Amino acid sequence: MNNDIQLISDGDGLAVIGSATDVERFLASEGLPAKNLGLQRLKSVFGNGAAVAQAGSEIAANSGQWVKLTEKSAHLVKKYGLRESSKTGLSTGVVKGNKGQIRGFVEFAQGPRSFLSNPAALAGAAGIMAQLAMQQTMDEITNYLATIDEKVDDVLRAQKDAALARMIGVGFVIEESMTIREMRGRVDEVTWSKVQNSPMTIAETQAYALRQLDAIAGKMEDKAKIGDLATTVKAAEPMAREWLAVLARCFQLQDGIAVLELDRVLDAAPEELDGHRRGLKAARHDRLNHISRSTERLVVRMNAAVDTANAKVLLHPTTSPAVVQSSNHVTTAVHDFHERLGIESGRQASEARRWADAATEVRDRALETGAKGVGAAKSIGNETLGRANSVKEKISSGIAERVRRLRGEEDDTTGKA
Repeated sequence: MNNDIQLISDGDGLAVIGSATDVERFLASEGLPAKNLGLQRLKSVFGNGAAVAQAGSEIAANSGQWVKLTEKSAHLVKKYGLRESSKTGLSTGVVKGNKGQIRGFVEFAQGPRSFLSNPAALAGAAGIMAQLAMQQTMDEITNYLATIDEKVDDVLRAQKDAALARMIGVGFVIEESMTIREMRGRVDEVTWSKVQNSPMTIAETQAYALRQLDAIAGKMEDKAKIGDLATTVKAAEPMAREWLAVLARCFQLQDGIAVLELDRVLDAAPEELDGHRRGLKAARHDRLNHISRSTERLVVRMNAAVDTANAKVLLHPTTSPAVVQSSNHVTTAVHDFHERLGIESGRQASEARRWADAATEVRDRALETGAKGVGAAKSIGNETLGRANSVKEKISSGIAERVRRLRGEEDDTTGKA
């Protein structure tokens, strides 16, 4: 390959393909962690006979690594000017390995041992990339479920709904199938038959969990009394966490089914792999949007509760901060949930207004609106003070005059004597 490095991006990850040394050097220079792409699994896409021999040569000559598309790794797509194909939705390009400079832009470049020159190999690589992205999300959800107070299995077992009960069994079957896949490197008909009806059960559970979150949000509407609002929000906090955990488990199992499904298509009908990958990606995107809309409605109701609590903090200095605290806990839980699933969301914790701040605001507003009245009162006070001084002077003058008269009368009496 003349030290060329082939890059493939599907919007979720970046595949770096080339000789093992060149790929390792390229990733080190960019400071990117990576996972093995597992190109050896692509032999089945080349058919039989001479094609298989050629495929073995191409795969043996290449090393593939996968990088999760983050802000840093996404910069490479722009940096190297990868060109997107409207047909596949993939962005591809070739970088000259020895200097890290762009050699050219390609979709299906012609050349020996080039993955980009073989549509089947390119589709196969994209399928594996999709699997790695979903497995990454599954791992993150596992970590998420391990950190919450209520384990999802405990939540599910506590429910009486049949769909939730069935989901526990579905989870065991999917995990078992994933283990067999790892051991065998493929998903045969027997393994696939165990899980192919699972999506219906998972979808029922997801719909149930979304309805529960909508019900939580609905309970907070029309709560005019701060006491009722505080009680409702406090009860919503643990319930929201539980149903978010159920949703996360649903999404995790749906990704597991998709990983198995791509392997099954790769094994049974590799020519359909690219179309199937794109269909699964679109369905996953729709599922994320549906979940996002429901959880964001809950956040909106929590923010409204915060506004109500802050507006009444002067009259309820203890209850209002409690409402804000519980609302923030729910909002934080939704944000963490979004982060694990790859849903973009913004979160800003609301601060409970301190009673003193609210009291100061009321005082300032009163002073501002009553400035004229205060001025008038001051004027009246000065006038009253002036009148008082005048009266005081008159009284003092009267007393002095009486004193003089009395002295004069006493003098007259003494002289006559």
